[in-house]
Amino acid sequence: MHWLAGLVLFLLTVAGMEAFAYGMHRWVMHGPGWFLHASHHRPRNGKWELNDLYGVIFAIPSIGLLWGGTQAGWWQGWAWIGAGIAAYGAIYFGFHDVIVHERVRTRFLPKSRYMKRIVQAHRLHHAVETKEDGLSFGFLIAPKPEALKAELKRRGRAGVRAPVSSGALAEK
Repeated sequence: MHWLAGLVLFLLTVAGMEAFAYGMHRWVMHGPGWFLHASHHRPRNGKWELNDLYGVIFAIPSIGLLWGGTQAGWWQGWAWIGAGIAAYGAIYFGFHDVIVHERVRTRFLPKSRYMKRIVQAHRLHHAVETKEDGLSFGFLIAPKPEALKAELKRRGRAGVRAPVSSGALAEK
């Protein structure tokens, strides 16, 4: 396979993964997969949460396609697709786990309008702690925070985590 065709496959896969991730997040993680994902909407104790298993689950097809397209004699395009899935996973990790949730400490502060919008949209997603009332399921493409806030208000703040009172903090 010509490298340019492979590169196009790779880039299309990275772009397509955002649509795939949106669907998985909305209809699987906030659906039948909530038993794993719920841990991500609660305070984490320690370095790991059950939701981290999704990273392992999504890595399996990537590894299989990379192996098949390079070692097993399958069509070479599968390796480019597998690499695109892996690249999206790396982008997701950098954005979601490092920048938004700060699971790896950095000095990065979002400055561009795009990064501020994505971070705020994801934080608004986490303001809702129930599986049914979620909003903003994308990772790299998200509605404007103003629209999300208006939607929460329209719903009467259904599923929104109650703020912690100062009295509750004093008791701890």
